[in-house]
Amino acid sequence: QVQLVESGGGLVQAGGSLRLSCAASGKISSINAPGWYRQAPGKQRELVAAISSIGTTNYADSVKGRFTVSRDNAKNMVYLQMNSLKPEDTAVYYCNARITFLLGMTRLTRDYWGQGTQVTVSS
Repeated sequence: QVQLVESGGGLVQAGGSLRLSCAASGKISSINAPGWYRQAPGKQRELVAAISSIGTTNYADSVKGRFTVSRDNAKNMVYLQMNSLKPEDTAVYYCNARITFLLGMTRLTRDYWGQGTQVTVSS
């Protein structure tokens, strides 16, 4: 069994910072290109940031220069540092990753989503 769990969300004033964490658990062989998505009420889910196995990152235009995605392969963790937060950043943030894992002697690969963590930025 593999599970992704996000944490670190909360309520913050505009201009403040939050650090989101995504922890992957299970008999994991590899985590490929984990990313952070967000979805605000009435809006489509969108990619916020992603990072490759070699550290290449990409960001939504709306968060460039403010958010930083990173990963710790040894800990099966991915992070999203969010600075200079704006009210329009308010959303549920989800961790996503394509994970290869062990089920008995079998290696399987599938896409996983975390349960989401709420980020609310007030004026």
